[in-house]
Amino acid sequence: MNTLELVELLSPEGLRLLDSLPEWRSTDDVVQKVAELRRAGHGPGLVAAVLAQSKLRTRAAAKFGPFASRMLFTEAGLEQATRLQVAAQHAGRFQRAGVQWVADLGCGIGADALALAALDIEVTAVERDEVTAAIAAYNLAPWSNARVEHADVTTFDLAGVDGVYLDPARRDGARRLADPGDWSPSLDFAFGLAARFPTGVKLGPGIDRALIPTDAEAQWVSVGHEVVELGVWFGPLAREGVRRSALIVTDAGTAELTAEADSTDAELGELGDYLYEPDGAVIRARLIGDLVRRLEGRMIDPTIAYFTADQATATPFATAFRITARMPFDERKLARELSARGIGTLEIKKRGMDVDPAVLRRKLSLKGSGSATLILTRVAGKRIALLAERV
Repeated sequence: MNTLELVELLSPEGLRLLDSLPEWRSTDDVVQKVAELRRAGHGPGLVAAVLAQSKLRTRAAAKFGPFASRMLFTEAGLEQATRLQVAAQHAGRFQRAGVQWVADLGCGIGADALALAALDIEVTAVERDEVTAAIAAYNLAPWSNARVEHADVTTFDLAGVDGVYLDPARRDGARRLADPGDWSPSLDFAFGLAARFPTGVKLGPGIDRALIPTDAEAQWVSVGHEVVELGVWFGPLAREGVRRSALIVTDAGTAELTAEADSTDAELGELGDYLYEPDGAVIRARLIGDLVRRLEGRMIDPTIAYFTADQATATPFATAFRITARMPFDERKLARELSARGIGTLEIKKRGMDVDPAVLRRKLSLKGSGSATLILTRVAGKRIALLAERV
């Protein structure tokens, strides 16, 4: 979105038109919608801006729920914004630590600032991109305890604030920036603020773990079994005795696995009746060993994240599969087995095997009305195929 589009959108006519539109559906005819709005007397620039925003609001519902219907977005801002469920977790940390005024540096469209303001925390949201800052100001307008500043976060005056939150930009347009020194602000700048303030930093979950300071709490967050972020927390925002955490967020609530450090590996053992696939946050946090011991299981291979047990135990931290058949991995034998079982619908999962599921699926020539999960992995170093069903 450029400045001219934003001016069109923020005009009284633009906001009235946007709010009057029904929820955008993927089946809607864009050409027909444009023609209808043009016939109603709206200019081409306004129509383009309003329809683009209507589409973004529909997409944003997955992150912001009903709040999306009164917010504004940019394409990049929506992609990078913290989900409201997760932003509420961030805000709760500041509240429990007694922080009363937070500077949200690099606030984007204002998702985290919104969650902080909703807990009656004073928020100064700082954004260097002019259009994005204006969008954030619109989104935060209902909260009198939140203000937006269009400024460079590295030179912004932090006098008076008693907590800081940052989400460094890790892209330059479509290009991902590999060097943390090139991020905006740089990782050194972000972590350096922890010497002055209780600080939280949002990072990508795949960051080099060697960059995580030893005195910080590192929390990997999974939403709907997708790992969405790593939160690094300093000072009173980091919990006593917690340096590694896997937070699982679902519609049913949250669950968390914590430890003082990476967990030690669990023992290896024979393949049992059940196979477990840990949530990605547990894997990233390196807490698999603790989870295996909690579920009285055992690892199947020292290099594979799957583990096994003789019984099924409900847990939010892993998905359980009941093994119905096991065999050495051989495409022809596997095809015969699936044919004999009448399997026509097959979910394919793999770890530790160089197999293209799409290519394998074509070779198997699946026919039948049955369904199953095929798990391709290594057990004690040997390639194995497991037929299973989700518990």
